[in-house]
Amino acid sequence: MKNIPLSRAKRILALVIFVFSSLITVNQSLAQQYKIKTIVIDAGHGGKDGSTRGAYSTEKDVALRTALRLGKLINETLPDVKVVYTRKEDVFIPLYERIGLANKEKADLFISIHCNDMPVYSQRYISGYKKGKKGKKIPIYSTRHVKSTSTRGTETFVSGSGRIDEQDDAIKRENAAIFLEDNYKENYEGFDSSDPESAIILSLMKNTFRTQSLKFAKMIQDQYIGVGRINRGVQEKSLAVLARAGMPAVLTEIGFISNPSEEDYMNSEAGQAEIANCLLKAIQAYKLSVEI
Repeated sequence: MKNIPLSRAKRILALVIFVFSSLITVNQSLAQQYKIKTIVIDAGHGGKDGSTRGAYSTEKDVALRTALRLGKLINETLPDVKVVYTRKEDVFIPLYERIGLANKEKADLFISIHCNDMPVYSQRYISGYKKGKKGKKIPIYSTRHVKSTSTRGTETFVSGSGRIDEQDDAIKRENAAIFLEDNYKENYEGFDSSDPESAIILSLMKNTFRTQSLKFAKMIQDQYIGVGRINRGVQEKSLAVLARAGMPAVLTEIGFISNPSEEDYMNSEAGQAEIANCLLKAIQAYKLSVEI
């Protein structure tokens, strides 16, 4: 391990204390300089990436309808917020381009909308019998492929710690100014990822995005719970679509398309309106929490 001179160690310690002190008052800082100005809405899948389906509808179509409805609501209720869609029609968009668009637009929130599904599994069953020696009945086994149609509920994901390093470039490029004072380059003599001080700052910034993503995800789940949806919770997973996000980012599963009643709900006018309103209210609550 490389030895750090005492004076340098003191600088690092002082920096850690300073940054942690800054994080304690992060809401006040955000109120002064941070506003939710741009939201990127991602309708999951699309085009050739669209095999997940229920009895009569596909995930890619339900997700797109929900995304467009949510964007319309945001435009109507939050006119100061710019809405950007990763897709507005049935086209295939690679995962890296989705989050790349959010980084390019300097988005303040990224929301990816999906429908959940249960995996197909093989089930062995007796399909008949044949006669064996001495007239003994011998079962004939066949295999069928089935999946659960009873699983239901909503869940929201944030990027897991396993892919957190993929956020480095986006954070340094797009969002450093949100969490650091305006003259941080002068204070710390530049931002160098190989430098111990900069590494500490970067680590704390990634933790801030994780914390904000978890906060926003919980607000979404709370809204689902409020209208009677089954809560499957907030989870952290290594999802490629979220891994390089330079902003708070979530992926929300609005229901199980493999469940007939939830498929009907997600395709109905009432269900679509309720889901979009839940997401809008979560956005409004999050916006209020970071701007005031």
